[in-house]
Amino acid sequence: MADFIKNVFGGAKSEAPVAQASADSDFADFADAPSAVPEPEPAATTIAPVASASITGAPYTKWYNVHERHSISEFKAEGIILVMAAIIFIVHMIGARANRSKAKSWIRANASVLKSEYALVGFAGVPTMDSDVKPDTLLKEKSLFEFATYGTGRQNTAFTDFKLTLTKKFNPIVNVFETLLGYFVDSVPVPCDVLEATTYTFDGKESLTVPTMPGTAELRAKDPKSTYDSFVWAIVNKSDMQRAREDRYDLSLTFTKDNSKLPAWATVMTESAEITEALLTTELADAIKSAGDLFEYLIVTDQPIDKPTTMEETTPRKRIFLKYRLPSGSNYDDLLPLFSYFLRLPDALVKVAHFRPEVLKKVRVTRDNMLAEIKKAAEEERSEERLAEREKAKKNKRDAELKGLDAKAQKKYLEKEKEKELRKSQKRSTMRA
Repeated sequence: MADFIKNVFGGAKSEAPVAQASADSDFADFADAPSAVPEPEPAATTIAPVASASITGAPYTKWYNVHERHSISEFKAEGIILVMAAIIFIVHMIGARANRSKAKSWIRANASVLKSEYALVGFAGVPTMDSDVKPDTLLKEKSLFEFATYGTGRQNTAFTDFKLTLTKKFNPIVNVFETLLGYFVDSVPVPCDVLEATTYTFDGKESLTVPTMPGTAELRAKDPKSTYDSFVWAIVNKSDMQRAREDRYDLSLTFTKDNSKLPAWATVMTESAEITEALLTTELADAIKSAGDLFEYLIVTDQPIDKPTTMEETTPRKRIFLKYRLPSGSNYDDLLPLFSYFLRLPDALVKVAHFRPEVLKKVRVTRDNMLAEIKKAAEEERSEERLAEREKAKKNKRDAELKGLDAKAQKKYLEKEKEKELRKSQKRSTMRA
């Protein structure tokens, strides 16, 4: 009974196949099949030594050690470039700062005079005569070597432009080149720090410049006129006289004459000796002596700077020019008398610059001769233009006639034209002989 139960539930068959498999040689390869139970994984502590062994066992390299792969000596070119760039930048900043300091020292020295002579100084558009304005704010920086200011609101003066032109201290290479060029080429001036001031006088045209207020027409009619005669008169430093005459058309109308009131290095350029007697005062002569060699010129003119080419350009425009070099330091005491006299010069012109008809006639003779030359040149230019237009019209007519002919007629036309030109040339040669 027990065996029957074993046979039914398979308990007695578990060992028989094993015995048969071991006894059967054909299935020997499958007798030792691996067990399906997985083997336990090794502990983490067993991997660490292997990993560390593999890392320490890698070959040594300098790839990540930049200080071992390169040295500072390899960057000499870059270092030189950086040093030169730093030097250029420092020199540029020092030069620009020096120019700004130079301009500020000028405006600080002359601000009180400007504010006392003009109702408005600077470009702010706010009256500065009775206001406490910092002098540095009156000057405008146009570039690193050009500074400007402006004054208006004065009797007999429409406005005055002041321009400071300084050397290019921020660019030593260009500065040295321009200096050497000025020494070796006469037509090129040696660069220096200069002031150029230009006053535009009213000359009786206040109504065209100053807006009228209600009820002021009668008062303005009673005011003395700001007109004065037209002429060209100048005091020039002799070292700059030749260049000034070549660069300025107005000075080419004058003649040069020394004056005992002036120092030996200055001379007068005038259209009449009577004009010099009226304008060259003792105060002006003393101011020029005080300025010394820094003074370049003082010009009263009504003519253009550049030579006119048309009649419209010869219209008189009365102006006063002052130019002097700036001192090396910040002391402008020697130049202040000249600068102050220049600002008040329009008042003196309105008062004394009215001359006899004989003097003005002599001045007009020179102007008329120049006008005649301009008219002659303009007429020659117009005649050349008319001749060119006639030639162009003649050529267009010929081309139109040829275009309307056939090939045979065109050939005949050209042969006839060639014979005509040949007869003209023969006739000219006969006349010459």
